[in-house]
Amino acid sequence: MVSACVLIRTSHGKFEEAVERIRQVKGVKRVFPVLGRYDVVADVECGDMPQLGSTVLRIGRLAGIVFTETLVEIQT
Repeated sequence: MVSACVLIRTSHGKFEEAVERIRQVKGVKRVFPVLGRYDVVADVECGDMPQLGSTVLRIGRLAGIVFTETLVEIQT
């Protein structure tokens, strides 16, 4: 299992619509709006890295999404 946090910047005023669209993406466990450089954060869990990549690309292609940054959990 691969876990990641996806930091998302949306078009001006589009974060509410983005949250609803992101919620529908398979692998997204939690999504919420935030204050700061990013507008939305999504917690994602996938079976492997290729699946995580596909999920993040799917999020990035949604209407209203301008930019994403993915923070992948590491094992220590």
